[in-house]
Amino acid sequence: MYKWSDTDLAVREAIRDFIAKEIEPHVDGIEHGGEDPTPLIRKLFTTFGLDAMMTDQLNKSLEKERAGESGKSSEGGSGGMMGGSGQSMYYILISELCKVSMGIVAGFGVSLGLGVGTIRSRGTLAQKERWLPKLVTYEQVAAWAITEPDSGSDAFGGMKTYVRRDGDDYILNGQKTFITNGPVADVMVVYAKLDEQDGTDPRDRKVLTFVLDKGMEGLEQSKPFKKMGLASSQTGQLFFNNVRLTKDRLLGETEDHGGGDGRESARSNFSAERTGVAVMALGVIEECLRLSVDYAKNRVLWGKPIADFQLIQLKLANMEVARLNVQNMVFRHLEMAAAGEQISLAEASAMKLYSSQAATDVAMDAVQLFGGNGYMVEYRVEQLARDAKSLMIYAGANEIQVTHVAKGLLAD
Repeated sequence: MYKWSDTDLAVREAIRDFIAKEIEPHVDGIEHGGEDPTPLIRKLFTTFGLDAMMTDQLNKSLEKERAGESGKSSEGGSGGMMGGSGQSMYYILISELCKVSMGIVAGFGVSLGLGVGTIRSRGTLAQKERWLPKLVTYEQVAAWAITEPDSGSDAFGGMKTYVRRDGDDYILNGQKTFITNGPVADVMVVYAKLDEQDGTDPRDRKVLTFVLDKGMEGLEQSKPFKKMGLASSQTGQLFFNNVRLTKDRLLGETEDHGGGDGRESARSNFSAERTGVAVMALGVIEECLRLSVDYAKNRVLWGKPIADFQLIQLKLANMEVARLNVQNMVFRHLEMAAAGEQISLAEASAMKLYSSQAATDVAMDAVQLFGGNGYMVEYRVEQLARDAKSLMIYAGANEIQVTHVAKGLLAD
């Protein structure tokens, strides 16, 4: 049975110590005061050698590709994340940070997991050499732009952002919304429909993937949105007004990369993103349970701790069941990754569906257990509840996950 190793537990203690000293004093600033969390993330990466680890991994991959060997990541769209023994460390880091500020995780998770991962798994050698070195160290920040105002869950069919050919170049027009890191990104991976006047239904037109850089003519990055949760994550819109894109910005420099268009590159990311939600949910559940147990032991009502009341015990027991279930899902995925097995989209969607609902239920139960105190900003469960709710929408609304799980069951 999989469990955290002694090394994993030692790493977890070190991460907890760093968070307590370096991040918790800034939580009010990054959650409510507009403080940029990027310097904190960079310090985290430097302290734990994540920047050096990611650079070493990238250099080895690029060296193989230069020598004519495969430089592709076996993790598909998750190629920006650490594999092998580093995967458990990465998951511990995610869960521990989600206990304090889930928005921080959203920021670097999108940059490394989706931005880096897409370029690494779909780009040419020249494109990887051009963009990845500064992205894997978090010297630069990436955004991954697929969602649009009228095409949230119908990402491909409803996509209206388009490119048209102009000689050897492409001209990009449209907009993206709810883009994590959008307001601050240095590099943006953008999906757009190819506008061909060949009678093809607009819903079925080819989707291409491009890499844009901050400051390009015709590109506008909005100010950050104000959100219910994930306040430390900068989310916004991208606007494209006749942005000229040379062919070296088309990922793979071909419209038929690997026999498929940009839909394939996006779908390969969905599994990684959805398993990541389970890791984030685990952090929320563990912290809500820890805070609730402590509060129940110390809050006295009618002359005794509320922990003595059976309804309070029921809430705590349900939290523990949720923790065990989500932890086991995470452990199963780590076992699969260690064995070189890739998780199916259906199973990743099932993980996301269950864990996000469990985290939201646990967080709301924690608020209820705390009573009036739970509704106050000073008590951490208030923030955890707001952040947890985002997991039911993030990485695809839960209603869409039901469809993917059912399709997986009915496929044979």
